[in-house]
Amino acid sequence: MNGWFEQRAGLDGTVAVVTGGAGGLGRAIVTDLAANGVRVAVLDTDPDATEALVRVATERGLDILTRVGDARNPDVLAALFDATDTRWGRLDIVVNVVGGTFRAPFSETNAKGWDAVIRTNLTHVLHTCSLAIPRMRAGGRGGSIINLTTIEAHRAAPGFAVYTAAKAAVEQFARTMAVELAPDRIRVNNIAPDYVPTPNLERISHPDNAFEDPVGVRVAVPMGRVGDVTDISNSVVFLASALSSYITGSTLHPDGGTKASAGWFNWPDYGWANHAPLDLLHGAADKAATSPGNERTG
Repeated sequence: MNGWFEQRAGLDGTVAVVTGGAGGLGRAIVTDLAANGVRVAVLDTDPDATEALVRVATERGLDILTRVGDARNPDVLAALFDATDTRWGRLDIVVNVVGGTFRAPFSETNAKGWDAVIRTNLTHVLHTCSLAIPRMRAGGRGGSIINLTTIEAHRAAPGFAVYTAAKAAVEQFARTMAVELAPDRIRVNNIAPDYVPTPNLERISHPDNAFEDPVGVRVAVPMGRVGDVTDISNSVVFLASALSSYITGSTLHPDGGTKASAGWFNWPDYGWANHAPLDLLHGAADKAATSPGNERTG
């Protein structure tokens, strides 16, 4: 007997395409969708992560189809959608997980780097939607398209200028698509996490990463902890399901409150402020002045 969630969610027997679905956030999204009866087609560039996902799916009896390939290649994307058609003959859900960037001041980057970031974070979303929309329309059941963006689409991020622009573009594209596709009952929404430790994120993290220190986390995140991959996959399951059938053109923020805090930090022994306490600033200045090579004289 199905419970309340299963009856309301209506996920059992639906079909999803997930790009970047084999590792990190993607793997959690794929396994949580599949655990709720969704049949999932997965595209990922990492053959090892894809093989590991297949093992998990086999152990748990999950119905998935996997392909190793680059979502930035339109032909590879088209082949995945064709394989999905052949296997299941329908499409209800699309989740665009693929993304990535590198850290550098904009003035130190070039057109080649800009193009790579835009292709990785924006262009493939356009291609995916162009493939999904006619299939969802033909099915006549509506559908749900979900884009993984970032909190950096909503605030400045020095060192990631083109990345933030691309992610903000994804969100604006989704809003417009939500309106265009609403008569077809195809919903388009975004999920904008903050810091969720994954192998890909660790590769671009700053060496002095405050999120790796418990005090730093309490300062930066109102809820006092970093995100978990299931915080994001929970949001995907909600937006994929009929529980969100009247939600479109929106962005969920599973970020522990960091967007809401908007630059306010919970400083130890001081409390909430939108600036560093003066004693911390003076302490940092004194430490810098007395560090090797900067000793005070006179």
